[in-house]
Amino acid sequence: MTALLQVAPLALKFAGDVGRLAVWLVLLVAIFVPLERLFALHPEKIWRKQVGVDLAWYFINSLLPAALIALPIAVLARLLNGLDPFGIYSAIAAWPLGLKMIAAFFVNDVGTYWGHRATHRFPFLWRFHAVHHSAEHLDWLVNTRAHPFDMVFTRLSGLAPVYLLGLAQVTGNRIDPTVATVTVIGTIWSFFIHANVRIRLGPLEWLISTPLFHHWHHTNDENRDRNFAAIFPIIDWIFGTSWLPKHWPPLYGIDSEIAPTLTGQFLNPLKPSAKLVAPQAGEMDTELKISQ
Repeated sequence: MTALLQVAPLALKFAGDVGRLAVWLVLLVAIFVPLERLFALHPEKIWRKQVGVDLAWYFINSLLPAALIALPIAVLARLLNGLDPFGIYSAIAAWPLGLKMIAAFFVNDVGTYWGHRATHRFPFLWRFHAVHHSAEHLDWLVNTRAHPFDMVFTRLSGLAPVYLLGLAQVTGNRIDPTVATVTVIGTIWSFFIHANVRIRLGPLEWLISTPLFHHWHHTNDENRDRNFAAIFPIIDWIFGTSWLPKHWPPLYGIDSEIAPTLTGQFLNPLKPSAKLVAPQAGEMDTELKISQ
């Protein structure tokens, strides 16, 4: 009976989280389905192939990565507790919220850029990231098709420097408002840049990521392995990985085969028997061949 009473609050919290995600899903559908009908880049059915798998990933990746990230962030906070090198943390704490927010967005995007770039460079990381790139047709829901390990690694790459620079703090079980804002806005924008829409933003495309910018990241031709930034294209421009022609990519996906099922996409990258092909000389991309 005691064990049941202890489990009940957790079950209620889980049910509440699932309900909240269901409401968010309805809102996302209400926004992006009409957009993709009105401004479709490529003709695509709403109930396309693997839509059920991507919906499952939506719920899994909205719950599991957040739980997994909590521990390393807590450890990092404990290590930083009481530290104030050269008074930097005190000075940053006195910044206006708006300035800290802008700095956190940029720092997070720089960290995410290098984490994301690493997933394309190193075979071990690519075996997980390949799940996301396996989509041969992009739409807003493809944003959720990702292995949890891949999401945890990339998010930590962005959040760790935000905490290390004192732009956010860990206090008990409460999420820092700066981190919460960066995460929510970044997630919503990520749905937009994956969307199957031909929307262009003119000169703003050099200031903020757009569907055109990110669709080129998913291309499967000689221009792949570019446009790693999630929000600010200038980061790719600075590090020499920017690519923004006026036309759209000719094709998407990867050369390797990825399991079409949720179970296969989750478990196959974890198999020690997964065969990895090293990148060719002069190329950043790697291939993953998984025995089905």
